[in-house]
Amino acid sequence: MDLVNLSSNMLFAAFILYLIATLFFGATIREKRNKENKKEVAGNIAITITILGFLAQLTYFFTRWIASGHAPLGNMFEFVTFLGMAMVLAFIIIYFMYRLGFLGLFALPIAMLIIAYASMFPTEVAPLVPSLNSYWLWIHVSTVAIGQGILFISFVAGLMYLIKEIDQTKRTKRNTWLEIVMYTLFIVIGFIVITSAFNIAGYKATFEYQDGNQIIETEYHLPAIVSPNNGVLRSENVMEPLFEAPAWMQGEDAGRKFNTVIWSLLTGTLIYGITVLILRKRVAAAIQPLLRGVKADLLDEIMYRAVAIGFPVFTLGGLIFAAIWAQIAWGRFWGWDPKEVWALVTWFFYAAFLHLRLSRGWHGEKSGWLAVVGFGIIMFNLVVVNLVLAGLHSYA
Repeated sequence: MDLVNLSSNMLFAAFILYLIATLFFGATIREKRNKENKKEVAGNIAITITILGFLAQLTYFFTRWIASGHAPLGNMFEFVTFLGMAMVLAFIIIYFMYRLGFLGLFALPIAMLIIAYASMFPTEVAPLVPSLNSYWLWIHVSTVAIGQGILFISFVAGLMYLIKEIDQTKRTKRNTWLEIVMYTLFIVIGFIVITSAFNIAGYKATFEYQDGNQIIETEYHLPAIVSPNNGVLRSENVMEPLFEAPAWMQGEDAGRKFNTVIWSLLTGTLIYGITVLILRKRVAAAIQPLLRGVKADLLDEIMYRAVAIGFPVFTLGGLIFAAIWAQIAWGRFWGWDPKEVWALVTWFFYAAFLHLRLSRGWHGEKSGWLAVVGFGIIMFNLVVVNLVLAGLHSYA
């Protein structure tokens, strides 16, 4: 139990250190030449704190491993926290290659969002389910996460490139789509804010609904805007649902998940709206002047190198190691499981990215859009495929 508490404290410490490092990276965006020394000092402090945060998260990982007796990669909480750690590691490596401090002002907050997203899942240390009790667990899962962490850097560089290069003086399709990307990030923030708030408050409402011949009980940890289809509220002194989930919405706890989506959209939209009112312009337009000192060609190079390195790592973990483990566990290399299919979709997309860049000359803005879409595919896999689509990988 002491190791479990130490592990949790180390993860929290890492989160706080990443937050502090982000503030110091923010100090590196000043453009005046007489402040170059201060910028360099701020950058050195920021990367030092980032490394300390990474070491704290590494301590979390190994103490949890010792406490549980297996690699802490067996459920959604453990995988997503490891993914966040892989993202930070990839950023640290890229930082020492290019010394681009402003990259940290984008990369660290998104990595923190991923870690905060992990906290939404059960954090208890539990034994592995039989299908995961293999050394291939840490070989396959860790390699996939590291590959995705490196590909994440391409998204950060691509997003920075688009914000810097797309004209924000008048509304166009390009800056509208870019603003939709920024709005999507606010939806993720909204999800974390609203679920964290009600988790801290200890909110709980219980519903019963019929699934075939079974009566199933489900707990809501957000006020029920939408109830399960044909659900009956069993808790007292809680919010009555406004409507019920449609009958065509299938899957385990479909109503509760739909309710979470609605709350995330409402909260994210509210936060986005307040931000736009304060800035009095689109979010991307407000950020654009801060990127004047960043070279577009450098962002384009980082974008490409991250994919060139991350793609083979993901191939190794997501396809080759996965196929070997599938043969050992299930007696076949491939079975069209939703997770397997989406891993293949991800692989084909980044293969197309490299083909279009190297053979068709898709540099700059075109590569930026591909990098953003690619990370969207990874996040769809992480959220929708893991939590909504039923399959052999639904044990998490």
